[in-house]
Amino acid sequence: MPRLACPEEPRGTLHVVQRGRARLACFSCAGDRAVYLRALRACAEREQCAVHAYALMGNHVHLLFTPARTAGAARLMPAIAACYTRHLATAYDHEDSVWEEAYDASPVQARRHLLACMRYIEENPVRAGLAARPGDYPWSSYRANALGDDDALVTPHPHYYSLGRSPDERRAAYAALFARAGERITPVSRRRSGSLSPRARSRS
Repeated sequence: MPRLACPEEPRGTLHVVQRGRARLACFSCAGDRAVYLRALRACAEREQCAVHAYALMGNHVHLLFTPARTAGAARLMPAIAACYTRHLATAYDHEDSVWEEAYDASPVQARRHLLACMRYIEENPVRAGLAARPGDYPWSSYRANALGDDDALVTPHPHYYSLGRSPDERRAAYAALFARAGERITPVSRRRSGSLSPRARSRS
C-alpha cells in the first residue's frame, strides 16, 4: 500500500487519513467498525505505534499515532487493511480491499498543532452530521480523551499530559478546547468503549 510523500521517522507523530475507494462506504454496520478497531489495536501493538486519537467515518478513517520505529505508517496501514479485508471476505464474501491504494500522512509536531489535530479528528463526526456533539459518537477517541472512558486503544501523547497534573485536569482542559472552538460540551453517561450506538451510519 503506497503512501503520499511524508517522512516517517521513529517517534514522529503522524495524522493519517485512509479513504475508501471512489469515496464509497468502508463500513456497513457498527459490527464492521468494532472489527476495525480491534484490528487497529492488535496491529498498533505489533507495529509499536501509539494511537492518540481516531475517528471512524463512513468512507474514511482518521488516525493520529506515534510509531516507535521508522516507517511506522508504512507498516501499520497495510496490516490493518489486510485484517479488515479478511473480515469482509468472511462476513460478506468480499475479496477486494475497500481502501484507496494511497493514504495521506502528515507530520504533527508542535503542541498547539497536535491538540488542534486531535480536536479536528474528534469533531469530524459532528461536522459530517453523524452526531450532535463529539461525546455522542461512539467511534472516536473523544470519550477517552475528554470524558475518561476506558479505551485500551488510546495512548495519551506527552502534549496531552501537559494539559494538567491530574487526569481530571487534563480531561477538563481538553474539553475546554472544544468549547472555545464553539462546540458546547455536555457530559453524557459513561459507557465502555466497545458499546454500540444504532445511530452509526455510513456517511463521510
